[in-house]
Amino acid sequence: MRRCAWPLLRLPARAGLILRHEGAAAARLRPAAAAFSSSSSVGGDGSSRAPDTSLFVPVPLKTVGDAVEEDVGAELTRALDKGEVLKNLNKFYKRKEIQRLGAENGLDARLFHQAFISFRKYIMESSSVSADLHIILNDICCDAGKVCLLGHVDDLFPFFLRHAKQIFPMLDCMDDLRKISDLRLPPNWYPDARAIQRKIIFHAGPTNSGKTYHAIQRYLSAKSGIYCGPLKLLAHEIFQKSNDANVPCDLVTGEERVYANEDARQAPHIACTIEMCSTTTPYEVAVIDEIQMIRDPARGWAWTRALLGLCAEEIHVCGEAAAIDLVTELMYTTGEEVEVRNYKRLTPLSVLDYALESLDNLQPGDCIVCFSKNDIYSVSRQIEARGLECAVIYGSLPPGTKLEQAKKFNDPHDPCKILVATDAIGMGLNLCIKRIIFNSIVKPSVNEKGEKEIDSITTSQALQIAGRAGRFGSSFKQGEVTTMHRDDLVQLKEILSDAVPPVKAAGLHPTPEQIEMFAYHLPDATLSNLIDIFVSLSQVDGLYFVCNIDDFKFLADMIQHIPLNLRSRYVFCTAPLNRKEPFVCTTLLKFARQFSRNEPLTFDWLCRHTKWPLAAPKNIKELVHLEAVHDVFDLYLWLSYRFMDMFPDAVLVRDIQKKLDNIIQVGVRNITKLIRASQSAAAPSAAVVSEDFPLSRTKRDAGVVSDHHGAKSTAALSIAAEVLGERRAKNLKAYRSAPRQEDLKSHGRGSLANRLLREGLLTQEMLRQLESEWQNQHRSGRYGLGSKRDDQNSSKEMGKKKK
Repeated sequence: MRRCAWPLLRLPARAGLILRHEGAAAARLRPAAAAFSSSSSVGGDGSSRAPDTSLFVPVPLKTVGDAVEEDVGAELTRALDKGEVLKNLNKFYKRKEIQRLGAENGLDARLFHQAFISFRKYIMESSSVSADLHIILNDICCDAGKVCLLGHVDDLFPFFLRHAKQIFPMLDCMDDLRKISDLRLPPNWYPDARAIQRKIIFHAGPTNSGKTYHAIQRYLSAKSGIYCGPLKLLAHEIFQKSNDANVPCDLVTGEERVYANEDARQAPHIACTIEMCSTTTPYEVAVIDEIQMIRDPARGWAWTRALLGLCAEEIHVCGEAAAIDLVTELMYTTGEEVEVRNYKRLTPLSVLDYALESLDNLQPGDCIVCFSKNDIYSVSRQIEARGLECAVIYGSLPPGTKLEQAKKFNDPHDPCKILVATDAIGMGLNLCIKRIIFNSIVKPSVNEKGEKEIDSITTSQALQIAGRAGRFGSSFKQGEVTTMHRDDLVQLKEILSDAVPPVKAAGLHPTPEQIEMFAYHLPDATLSNLIDIFVSLSQVDGLYFVCNIDDFKFLADMIQHIPLNLRSRYVFCTAPLNRKEPFVCTTLLKFARQFSRNEPLTFDWLCRHTKWPLAAPKNIKELVHLEAVHDVFDLYLWLSYRFMDMFPDAVLVRDIQKKLDNIIQVGVRNITKLIRASQSAAAPSAAVVSEDFPLSRTKRDAGVVSDHHGAKSTAALSIAAEVLGERRAKNLKAYRSAPRQEDLKSHGRGSLANRLLREGLLTQEMLRQLESEWQNQHRSGRYGLGSKRDDQNSSKEMGKKKK
């Protein structure tokens, strides 16, 4: 870290009378302040933006105690009058000239105030200060109440600025930090790729157009190749397809390494998840699948890294045509041309003119798409009540369970002819679907700022899901798409008819090396704070954006108190886990704590922690817990490939993970029984749903869902969570501005309840039950869902009736 010694700017005592004039004192300061501002907040080219100083956390400085050293300054002059010192310090703080000089040296109003508070505290609480500062303070305080001939409060500025740079060390190295966080030339990060002339081929087309097939054929015919996909299921599919075609291929994911050769020699072909691709290994052909995900707020950086960094003679890029312009522009910056090959859908896809409206109208080959597990549970239960069997697929299921359910649905001899799934079917699974039915067209999502939103699905999402109907080579030669509710069909047609907006920017993410260099300059900052400052100072051009780092910061804050070196801490914070799963998060915390003590995480320890062996689930709550345990095993395996000596039992853990996958498959096969068991257990504490339930959530009136609204009905919300699920309870908590029960009566049941039904948040049966319970509880007054004023008014009305 650079350090500048401040020159002692003090004239000999009684050197002249010009010091009595404030203007002359300020003039004396200017050249000195300029000499000290060697690393100002403005970059050398003048284009750097001002940093977000709210992210700068001051480093605490200890005051000087009585027994530290002798007070040399007092021996040379006299003891300081702390009362006079305080008055002059406050006068120094209020000086406009001082504030201006502070701003010129990177201290905005916030930093200036914090630095002054620390500076004042240091002087007032220390038994002694440095000799030069003591002499300056003594000269300023001399002859209190008279015209001072020896010193002026402005003389404190050099000492104040020195103190400010001690508590805010980033001020002294801002230029270095800006250079480290300069992300304007990502192609230069990959010298191996820049050393060769690559051929870029873009296979553009919709779902089920054969674009990936043609890229894979070239991959299989090459001497060496790498396939980079967004999902483990896709990587596993290419791994199997390659080896079935007698092309030795290894599988590489974050949690797994499978070698084609028995002696564990690396095969010339690799199928991997995109985060795991190597940018230093040379290949003849590389395939990057689903390139449109380069815009993903969380994972887009992985596609950017693969596109710019893969060291292959041919790069075959597959995805939506909306990404062609961006890929072409990115390759222009590397001096590489892009050849575009367009594909059309192989089978026709039509949007029906009628909605399903009732589950009684289901046909073999139908897939109902929901956007929450609660809707999955509700719809599958209603289908089972009609004597039909259905398969269930959603994102948090293990890959083996998803494949088992897909196989069950695809088997023409299996009685299961209906599929209920989330948008997890959009990628990675080959399904024989005739008709896609959207149960709802609104979906919760996270925007670029990390805020939760509930909005209509995008055109890209709708096309990706709808395109799964009528897959080429299946028994259905034509695909169909519709909605569950009539009101949604018009909007779905509008969404599907819109052009997919072009992909405008590619994601970037700070590398471990960049964060290490930041930590060198800011050794006292936390990892979360380092990331914040990095993003604040980062510079990107119009082709890039910095990916959302909320998950990274969440984990960094969670394990901050655990003593880890920076590299290990960074690895733990990049672990792939769902922070909404408390059991998985607490497990990571225990992993990190034991890792910090240099105690290996053994198989026995993991079994005790997860209470393995586990029995088949008896209700939905137990099924969800088994899914979380599966994620814990995934987390262990992921860490085992990064810290082999500390997570030594990967083979044993993989064995019990396969057994757990089988147990979860049993639970999913009996999911309707689990739902019945869960609802039976929840029946004694049925939920109360007031009219301030979330309603208006379409593309035109969607709002950001906040998790920190005031809790007026915490008890009622906890009950609602049992029956309606966590998401409904959160939304009930968030949308407190919606109309109340009186509005339902005045507008009729249609205005609010129909929207609940249309969006898949309630079924007719649940709505009738909830309305009946609400009316009963409203009469009895047992549950206080209204405000305190409402309760008081109700009490008054009851009192009047009694009278």
